[in-house]
Amino acid sequence: MKRRELFRPLVLVAGFAFLYVPILSMMIFSFNNSRLVTVWDAANSPTLKWYAALFRNEQILDAAWLSIRIGAMTATGAVILGTLAGLVLARFGRFRGRTLLSGMTTAPLVMPEVITGLSLLLLFVTMEQLLGWPAGRGVLTITIAHVTFTMAYVTVIVQARLAGFDDSLEEAAMDLGARPAKVFFRITLPLILPAIVSGWLLAFTLSWDDVVISQFVAGPGSSTLPMVIFSKVRLGVSPDVNALATILVVLVAAAVTVGALLMRRQEHRREREIQLAVAENK
Repeated sequence: MKRRELFRPLVLVAGFAFLYVPILSMMIFSFNNSRLVTVWDAANSPTLKWYAALFRNEQILDAAWLSIRIGAMTATGAVILGTLAGLVLARFGRFRGRTLLSGMTTAPLVMPEVITGLSLLLLFVTMEQLLGWPAGRGVLTITIAHVTFTMAYVTVIVQARLAGFDDSLEEAAMDLGARPAKVFFRITLPLILPAIVSGWLLAFTLSWDDVVISQFVAGPGSSTLPMVIFSKVRLGVSPDVNALATILVVLVAAAVTVGALLMRRQEHRREREIQLAVAENK
């Protein structure tokens, strides 16, 4: 019995160590004074010189700003389209074309990125030849390509949230005279907002992290941050890349923590409002 009790925490610790020890080692080596990323200079470390070198590197800074812009636009577009698709699949029951719509929205989840990137490149080239739009490859084509596969994740998240949704709240509001649009914005949307926020964050992360599809649809002057880092890695990792990765890890951890706290606070507030409404009706 004691062995079984010790086995679970040991497996948990081993799993977390497997995931986070490499990240911690990378963060530690970002303060290394040596130009060799795998050799620790004990005499002159720790140092912040690679962080200073990072903020003087215009190529990385421009690529990071471009990735932020593309990620924000991608996440917003994916949330709008994915939320609409999730609502249709969860609320409209059986209709003609439902199977086709469900298959088309979830296909990017299992489609290899090489095939997705190549097909989108051929699509953009054909559209430019026939319609003259889009004119070349750049930020617009990258954003459209990222929305294409990230909206599938948002659709799945929103549809799963609506599957366990309590329809009695909407029915009660409509019985009291609220119009469907008001019911959606006052009741449905706030209740599925955590799923929408989660979908936005996931879409932003997927867009920020993508390399394969971006390589196909990017043009001159539109290299995203992962593309720049990947090109540097092939030529040899420089210590300023460790500094960049450390900053990204800290920012992502802070954003996830703040988002979780805000969603928990909103959930508690909603539960109190429901309890007060139930108490008033008794």
